[in-house]
Amino acid sequence: MNKKSCLLALLTLSAFVETSAQGTADDYRRAFAIRGKYTNKMLNGDVRSHAIDGTHQFWYTQTTADGTAYTLLDADGNTAKPLFDKGKLAKQLAQKSGAEVNENYLPLGQARVSKDNKLSFVHANKHWTYDLSSETLDDGQELPQFGGPQRHWMEVPDEKDAVQPTPDGKSEIYFKDNNLWVRDRGTDAAGSALTSNGDSTYYYSTYGTFSPNGRYFATVRIKPAPKHYVYYVESSPANQLQPILHKQEYAKPGDSLNFRVPVVIDLQTKRVVEPSTDLFAHQYYVSAPAWDKNSETLTFEYNERGHHCYRVLELNAQTGKVRTLIEETSKTYVNYSRQYRYDFEDGKRILWSSERDNYNNLYLYDRQTGKCKQVTKGGYYLRGVQHVDEKNGVIYFSANGNRGAEDPYFIHYYRIDLNGKNLKCLTPEEGYHSANYTDDYQYLVDTYSTVTTPPTTVLRSAKDGKIVREIAKADISKLQAEGWQAPEVFVAKGRDDKTDIWGLIQRPSNFDSNKKYPVIEYIYSGPGDQYVPKTFTPWLWNMADLAELGFIVVQMDGMTTSFRTKSFEEVCYKNLKDSGFPDRIAWIKAAAAKYPYMDADNVGIYGCSAGGQEALGAVLFHGDFYKAAYAACGCHDNRMDKIWWNEQWMSYPIDSSYAECSNVENAYRLERPLMLVVGELDDNVDPASTMQVVNALQKAGKDFELVVIPGAHHTMGESFGEHKRYDFFVKNLLGVNPPKWNELKK
Repeated sequence: MNKKSCLLALLTLSAFVETSAQGTADDYRRAFAIRGKYTNKMLNGDVRSHAIDGTHQFWYTQTTADGTAYTLLDADGNTAKPLFDKGKLAKQLAQKSGAEVNENYLPLGQARVSKDNKLSFVHANKHWTYDLSSETLDDGQELPQFGGPQRHWMEVPDEKDAVQPTPDGKSEIYFKDNNLWVRDRGTDAAGSALTSNGDSTYYYSTYGTFSPNGRYFATVRIKPAPKHYVYYVESSPANQLQPILHKQEYAKPGDSLNFRVPVVIDLQTKRVVEPSTDLFAHQYYVSAPAWDKNSETLTFEYNERGHHCYRVLELNAQTGKVRTLIEETSKTYVNYSRQYRYDFEDGKRILWSSERDNYNNLYLYDRQTGKCKQVTKGGYYLRGVQHVDEKNGVIYFSANGNRGAEDPYFIHYYRIDLNGKNLKCLTPEEGYHSANYTDDYQYLVDTYSTVTTPPTTVLRSAKDGKIVREIAKADISKLQAEGWQAPEVFVAKGRDDKTDIWGLIQRPSNFDSNKKYPVIEYIYSGPGDQYVPKTFTPWLWNMADLAELGFIVVQMDGMTTSFRTKSFEEVCYKNLKDSGFPDRIAWIKAAAAKYPYMDADNVGIYGCSAGGQEALGAVLFHGDFYKAAYAACGCHDNRMDKIWWNEQWMSYPIDSSYAECSNVENAYRLERPLMLVVGELDDNVDPASTMQVVNALQKAGKDFELVVIPGAHHTMGESFGEHKRYDFFVKNLLGVNPPKWNELKK
């Protein structure tokens, strides 16, 4: 061996020795303890403000050295004082509830303050009212009990169960024999039929509304589709020995869907107006028609199956004629879940949001002519409309982007005239802002922070954003005394060498730049949101714990995620397996080039749900870079997961792109260590999705680990799986045997 080879071998051995010293029992204990270590160590940083309707007052809570403080803020007078005497309220609440009450941490659930100076809250299964003026507490009222199971979020209601009182209060409309009937209220009499042509294949919904003049009832007729069900076996129920079989309605991509047709019924003549479906024939969903104030027309929305077209439609109640008011089209997808619509009181204008210029902006439509003008523009990405002031012609909205070198994901609040002029940023300080206004939009309370900058809360004028008063500035001295260190915000170019990719680097609290650290990426990607934290958070649960074992943990938002541009996100179209990996790999390599202690040749990845799909996809499609993956409750084949998420991005009808993106179809590619985790009662992602990967891996003769959590729903793995995740990465990235579990308990 020559001198150069010997030196290389020694350096390699040295790096291994430095790395293998990590992942010890002490590291595990520190990882387990870190979350509790930082709890309640930040003071005055968790301000929760609420405007009091009909006033220029706010009340807010914050954690102080003496517990939770309740404060009343008067914007006009620029004054702040305690909302109430905590000791007096605590004493009365303890006496009347019969339970001990700590005045520093009052149990005031769902608290509200009204303009008549009453504080209402929920505690001990009662609703209480405290008169702030007289400082007296009522005796509380028992909360109503709602019997029976609640409807699961995947269940589509049959719309047969509602009973609609007529405007005069004398009669009610109800469902009978697939038709609508009307009867006197308070009787069991059948009454008389309003419709007669409904049957089980095309029935009338009772979910409807009356016209403003009370003459008409508008609803939909439904052609029901067969329901798709998913079944779960609960192996270890708490109340019996034998397992329980659960059945859950759960539509998947490609399933047939209910077909909905708006109808109008004349309550005097019983005439039914049913329109042609030409403009909403290929529907994913048609919304219930909403009456316009003229009692002559109704407005409803049509979402095309495959999401290439979205229309706002008008229905004439007399003629049944349907015309298009707004139409959005896209060769990829119309992002319908992000759209905003506001109908003006005069019935002549509609405010609408659209991504048609590659950002999400506001457009003002003339309802009669269909002409529109753009209101917001210039690189802003609309995140919400807080208020439309028709009288003064002003829109209050929030958006990110177009703030120079600032993190493009930071949300700011603005006001702008309806004509697109006089744009004013009300929250100009750098950071991610969260605000709420008085109901007349004269003042707002704004809290802002960054991942590295503690929160500041201020009172502002909603006219120009001028700060009226600083409410609170967070104190993190106790947090820092515990050894807390902020993650680093890191920016690098993505796959195109042009686009900035923003992410975080989390180092362990005992970080040593002389050591070599494997890298673990926490991933939750895909469209619908951006996922890297942007606000100050003492404990980043998905990064900080794992870092303590001797890793550098990273997270970033690559292409296919949201709120940058439409083109940035729609890389995902029929291509969810992309997951931004070309950007992620470039980002990690750039970070390692800057920080040599980051080992870009030893990278693991983990995630849950979509992140579970992506973590497994990392080692299947990019196994040359990612060396190990922990994948929890993944939607590993988009044909197996919920319909609304997958058809939005993968489109309809089902085509070869679904198989190309499937971890099941590509399981044969696995060459890296893998741990699969699934909750046996996962009602978010069908557990069979994970088991089908297991089946494919076994048939391909692949080695992997499987962790099933009995009784668990959609989960990263709970405490057992978390420990397994620690061990998995310590073993496969650090190359050492994890500590014995019973030793850690000692």
